[in-house]
Amino acid sequence: MTEIQPIFDGRAFIDGQRVGAREGQTYAKHSPVDGRLLGDVARCGAADIDAAVAAARAAFADGRWARQAPAARKRVLVRLAELLLQHADELALLETLDMGKPIRYARSVDVASAANCVRWYGEAIDKVYDEIAPTPRTALALITREPLGVVGAIVPWNYPLLMACWKVAPALAAGNSVVLKPSEKSPYSALRLAELALQAGLPPGVLNVVPGFGPEAGSALALHMDVDGIAFTGSTRVGKQIHVMAGQSNLKRAWTELGGKSPNLVFADCPDLERAVQAAVGSVMFNQGESCNAPSRLFVEASIKDAFVERALALLPRYQPADPRQPSTVMGAIVDRIQLDTVLRYIEQGQAEGARLLAGGQAVQPVPGGYYVQPTVFDGVRNDMTIAREEIFGPVLSIIPFTDAAEAVRQANDSIYGLQAAVWTRDLNKAHAVARALRAGTVHVNQYDEDDITVPFGGFRQSGIGRDKSLHALDKYTELKTTWIRLDAPDGL
Repeated sequence: MTEIQPIFDGRAFIDGQRVGAREGQTYAKHSPVDGRLLGDVARCGAADIDAAVAAARAAFADGRWARQAPAARKRVLVRLAELLLQHADELALLETLDMGKPIRYARSVDVASAANCVRWYGEAIDKVYDEIAPTPRTALALITREPLGVVGAIVPWNYPLLMACWKVAPALAAGNSVVLKPSEKSPYSALRLAELALQAGLPPGVLNVVPGFGPEAGSALALHMDVDGIAFTGSTRVGKQIHVMAGQSNLKRAWTELGGKSPNLVFADCPDLERAVQAAVGSVMFNQGESCNAPSRLFVEASIKDAFVERALALLPRYQPADPRQPSTVMGAIVDRIQLDTVLRYIEQGQAEGARLLAGGQAVQPVPGGYYVQPTVFDGVRNDMTIAREEIFGPVLSIIPFTDAAEAVRQANDSIYGLQAAVWTRDLNKAHAVARALRAGTVHVNQYDEDDITVPFGGFRQSGIGRDKSLHALDKYTELKTTWIRLDAPDGL
């Protein structure tokens, strides 16, 4: 168990300073690991959002960041990435104690990927070129990217630091100022990020972090008349509200990465059944199932279903929840009591609707006072059951048999979501045909969860609008401007 003792400072970060909420309100933040009080966090509201937006607007207007050369912005972001790695143990423990994920993954996945994201956008921004349009010789048309201005970012609790960096890094790289609202369930790493950014050389006011609850701080940010764009990751229900508030206010740009109920299609000609089983179970259980892209609907061709289920159940002992502070733990705590109760209600509903509970389904307490649930597997699931329709955000796998590719694709696409999907087959033609037919932002073939910052992340339908990661993310944080210059060439030229 690590001996690092992070500082749980829950004050907001506005204009380069730690400050309390203007109305003096706080809320108690407890750890899902063992229920301990981590500290009091500023319960910010509209007045705090106003202050943060004003600081961000002033920073943008005077150009202290936006007018710096891309190479200069790069140097600051690369330095920030280095600082994230230097403080990796501290940040990882903040994540683990704040929202319950295993320390081994908090460090090797969350912090490492966050640092890589910040570095990648820093390195990329001075390599993005503008355009010259193919106009007649009598005109020169320049097509340039300009920063939006003030960007509001609202991020979830399941990957607090990483999701913050997915928004903040491209927004800052493009020259924007940012007001970041972390989830009230996991605020600490975002607040530490702002301190490290200032240390890296980011000017005060360019990155502000305002903790608080969605209906108070989040709504105020989405409705603010001086915010030019809002980037959100979270539930589809709240994402819809974000779009409404963007329209109700100043028609700010709104980009939302939302929920998922990703289908995982395993055909009888799967080239490596053991690998498919490990991916199917591991990807659902990773991060306690609190992942929007978790392949929670497992479609298995009927002829291999029994063998697949047998192997899947044999893997479950390695995913039994344990103290996430221990380096050997692979599944930690559910983020809080509310979410634990939600997961348990879905498990009860699955049984009530006729699905067969093969394993798990119970709350456990490997650490007294914490919130844990067993890895859970259902068989006999129909695609119209609640557990196959709604996002559970817990370690619950639903197995659905199919007999042919057309049936599998039809059921896979029968969802309001379209975030990710997977197909397992040794038939290249089938792989291409099924991947093309699946309505999802990412389709994995003979793997799941392999990833890179260079590829976009986002979904179809009610899984959201826009993309995180890759150069495509810059589209969210920039406006295209055309500058048309009339040319009157001298005679003879």
